[in-house]
Amino acid sequence: MCFNTPSFYRRSDIMGSSWRSLIALRYTRSGASDQLVSFMSLVSIVGLVLGVAVLVLVLSVMNGFEQELRLRVLAVLPHGVIFAEEGFDDWQKTAETFAADPGVTGVAPYVEGAGLVVANGAVEGISFTGIDPNAERQVSIINDFLLAGNLASLSAGSFNVAIGRDLADLMHVTLGDRLTLVLPMAQLTLAGPLPRSKRFTVSAIFEVGTDADMSQIMMNQLDAIKLLGPQAVVGLRIAMVDLFDAPQILPRLIQSAHRDDLYASSWMRRYGNLYDAILVQKTTMFLLLLMLVAVAAFNVVSNLVMTVNDKQGDIAILRTLGASKRSVMAIFIFHGAMLGATGIVIGILLGVGSALCIGDIYQFIESSLQLGVMDEYFVHYLPSAVLLTDVAMVAGVSMLICLGATIYPAYMAARSNPVEALQYE
Repeated sequence: MCFNTPSFYRRSDIMGSSWRSLIALRYTRSGASDQLVSFMSLVSIVGLVLGVAVLVLVLSVMNGFEQELRLRVLAVLPHGVIFAEEGFDDWQKTAETFAADPGVTGVAPYVEGAGLVVANGAVEGISFTGIDPNAERQVSIINDFLLAGNLASLSAGSFNVAIGRDLADLMHVTLGDRLTLVLPMAQLTLAGPLPRSKRFTVSAIFEVGTDADMSQIMMNQLDAIKLLGPQAVVGLRIAMVDLFDAPQILPRLIQSAHRDDLYASSWMRRYGNLYDAILVQKTTMFLLLLMLVAVAAFNVVSNLVMTVNDKQGDIAILRTLGASKRSVMAIFIFHGAMLGATGIVIGILLGVGSALCIGDIYQFIESSLQLGVMDEYFVHYLPSAVLLTDVAMVAGVSMLICLGATIYPAYMAARSNPVEALQYE
C-alpha cells in the first residue's frame, strides 16, 4: 500500500540520483555471502589497473625517445646544413645574412667526412666534423656534454680532436693520447698508392648518451679541409628556433644569399625517418595496448552480469517500491563506473610512478647484468617523459570503454521481471 505513495516519489525527486549511487556503492562492497562477486570485482579492477598502467608506461617511454631525439640528438647534430658547390670565400659574411632571418638562432661553418680510426690495435669506422670552436656554441650544446678538455683546444693547425666516451673506451685512449685517422682516398707515393692518413691528439672527450659517442669525432674546420684536400666541401650549419620549420627556412635562406650554387640538407632528410618511426610506433602501441583495456572491460561486463543475477531479489524490491527501469539501469551503470574509475585511477598512479622510475630501474639492471639492450638504439639509455595530455587521454578513453561495457548488463537488469524474481524469495 506504500509502494506507490506520492511521498515516495517526492523523496525520490528530492534525492535525485543520490540513492542510486548509494546502492551502486553498496554493491561494490559485497559481504562474505557474495565472495564470488567480490572476487570478480577484484579481477576486473586488477585487469584495468594493469592495462592502464602498461599503456601509460609505454606512451611515456615513446615520449621519452621523441624528447631525447629533439632535445639531445638534434641539439648536437645540425638542424640544417647549406653547402656551396664553389665554396664560401667569406663564410662569415654569408653567416651574417643567414643569421638575420628571424627563424635562425645560430650559424657556424661545417665540414664533414668519414674514415677509420686506429689506435692501440683497435679499428672503428667513424664520421668526423670540422667546426669553428668559437661559432659552434651558437648551433650546438656539445659543451654541456664535455667530460674532459674543451673545444677551445681544437685550434687550427693543432690537429686535436674531441671524441666520444664510448669511442675513447674502445680505443683505450684518454686526453693527450694519439690516434690515426685513415681516409677512404689514396695518395700516390714512391711505394704506390696508399690510403691518406693523419695522426691526431685527443684533447676533449664528450658523452652525449647517443650513437655520437661511438661514431663521431670533431676537429677544427681548417684541419678537416687540409685533411680532405680538394674534396672538402664547406657548409654552413643552421640552428633554428623551431626545427620543424626547416623545410620552409632553408629555401628562404638560399634565396637570401642570391647564389645559384647553394643546396641544403635538413635534419628531416637525415633523421626524419627515425622521428616518423617514433610517432608511428607511439600510435600503434597506443591502439594495441588499448585492446588490453578493452579486454579488461570484459571483466567489468562479467562482473556486472554476475551482480545482476545475484541481486535479482533487490532489483525486484526496488521495482515494487516504484523505481523505474531507468533508475535500475542507472544503478548498475554507476556500479560499473565506480569499478572502472577505481581501476583507472590506480592504474594511472602505478603507470606514472613506473614511468618516473623506469630509467633508474633499467640502469640498475643494465649495470648489474650488462645486457646491452639499448646499444642498437640512437640513445643508449631508457628515456621516459610523462605528458599530462597522454594521461588524460588514456583516462578518458579507458573510462568510455568501461561505461560502454556497463550498458548491456544494466539494460538486462532493467528488463528483469520483479514478479518472477520475488516468487522464489
